[in-house]
Amino acid sequence: MERLIIDTDTAGDDWVSLLIALRSPNVSVEAITINCGNVSFDQQVENALYTLQVAGYGGKVPVYPGCVTPLLHPHHTAEYVHGRDGMGDSFFPKPAQRPEKEHAVLALIRLINANPGELTIIAQAPLTNLAMATRLDPSIVGKVKRLWVMGGTNNALGNDTPAAEYNVWCDPEAARIVFGAGYPLTMVGWEICCRHAVLDDAATAAIAALNTPLSRFFMDINRVARRYAMESQRLAGSTHPDAIVAAMVVDQEIMTRSAPYFVDVEPRGELTRGYTVVDVLGKLANGFDLQPSRGRSERAA
Repeated sequence: MERLIIDTDTAGDDWVSLLIALRSPNVSVEAITINCGNVSFDQQVENALYTLQVAGYGGKVPVYPGCVTPLLHPHHTAEYVHGRDGMGDSFFPKPAQRPEKEHAVLALIRLINANPGELTIIAQAPLTNLAMATRLDPSIVGKVKRLWVMGGTNNALGNDTPAAEYNVWCDPEAARIVFGAGYPLTMVGWEICCRHAVLDDAATAAIAALNTPLSRFFMDINRVARRYAMESQRLAGSTHPDAIVAAMVVDQEIMTRSAPYFVDVEPRGELTRGYTVVDVLGKLANGFDLQPSRGRSERAA
């Protein structure tokens, strides 16, 4: 049984990732932590709680609110991608479950220390919570079973800027801390999503034809993001980067190729803030301009 913590900025397809994990028999979601990201922070908390309720897990999984802003930069949200509520402008009713009072950073430290080597983390938001937890208690790095990060690209086109994927761009300093900390980390970049996690017209029609409560939930939430992906990103349908990471965690045979690389993050570039430098040439691994912040990560290919 895979024991999970999911760190999320619940909007877009974050909720699909939650559903995959919650409803998989070989996974136990033990906590959800909320990080600043896609939409207003309080709305993200409500979206996570509502997704639990729809999935049949209301009151069964604690939700911990975390960092409400990036470490250094102003917080830039993405309602234009996901709708004003992050859920396709659905404006669902307030769920019965309420969030926990403990801060997500403290909850992460407590849970990891109480379960050394047992917890896998899916990080599908900017990495502020994890960076803060790492700084407060560096010992947790060696106690996480595995950290999966949806973020960055393998030196490829971003989705928030030409150089950067949103989760890393939103808080590049936090991403640099986490990538350089030494976690057993698997990075799944935006380019993986564009190749393997775009739901085209046929796939979307198949989901709509199911006509179940969850398929209708999917159609409602996905409508704004689908339109944005097709019109602004010139893709064939809606994108599901967080969902493909959750799928990999649930069934690791889905990830057919990966390789270890040094990965670093550009935090300050005028045109390249948030760029993830994946060292495919092995220059950093051989000691060329190696800085202490840089770390080795596994890259899904």
